Amino acid sequence: MSAQANSAPVIIKRKKVVQGGGHHGGAWKVAYADFVTAMMAFFMLMWLLNATTEQQRTGLADYFSPSIPIAKVSGGGDGAFGGESVFSERTSPKDGTGATEDHSAKDDKARGVTGNDPTADETVEQDMAFKSLDELLKGFGGESAVMENLLEHIVTRITDEGLVIEVFSRSDLPIFEGDSDKPTQLLQELALLIAEISKTVTNEIAIGGHVRSQPLAIKNNSVWDLSQQRATQMRLLLEDQGIHSKRTQRVTGHADRETVVRNPMALRNDRIEVVLLRDTS
Repeated sequence: MSAQANSAPVIIKRKKVVQGGGHHGGAWKVAYADFVTAMMAFFMLMWLLNATTEQQRTGLADYFSPSIPIAKVSGGGDGAFGGESVFSERTSPKDGTGATEDHSAKDDKARGVTGNDPTADETVEQDMAFKSLDELLKGFGGESAVMENLLEHIVTRITDEGLVIEVFSRSDLPIFEGDSDKPTQLLQELALLIAEISKTVTNEIAIGGHVRSQPLAIKNNSVWDLSQQRATQMRLLLEDQGIHSKRTQRVTGHADRETVVRNPMALRNDRIEVVLLRDTS
């Protein structure tokens, strides 16, 4: 009995352990993940700014910009036009100015970037017609060796003015005799070929004469008169082959001002240009 009274009491201490910081222990992980995501987006944006061109960045900015103009004065509505009518003076497309009574456009109509343009359609149609004529002219080359030789003196090109048919001299076969305006047999045959092509359309015609430069020692330099006379001879040859005189709208002499080779005195610069003009009516 006395032994039990003298023994030390046993004390049991219970320690409460909280793991993970309670219900707030993982919040820092979410914050860190958001921070990493934001930094990744930031560096990706910086990379895109460095990897794209100014035009591409402008396109991206236009994509995110509002496509509906905001009027300075609103009618109080909450619709797309802020209470304004689509026919109002203040309401206009983003890429056009609209046609109204107070601010009318050409032809009292407005065409945006997606509108139909009759002028552009006509240009495409005429280009297709000119290409067909060009193919028809080149197609004559397979008929005979003579026709193939004739086509060696012709080059064609489509310009804003129309279809240009250029007839030029070669070192062995000139289109005019010497430094005169007398056409050779070659030019007469070329005029027949051009006339046959021109008869398939009704386009008006312009003719330009070009000559090579003459030596500076010549007292009377007649390049202007000679180019004009040669252009006139080409007009007469076409009329002899059935081209109506009213179709010719212009006969011009360009002298030696527009050379096609570096040497201004080269025979290649002797040439006649017959232009089937675009129909502007």
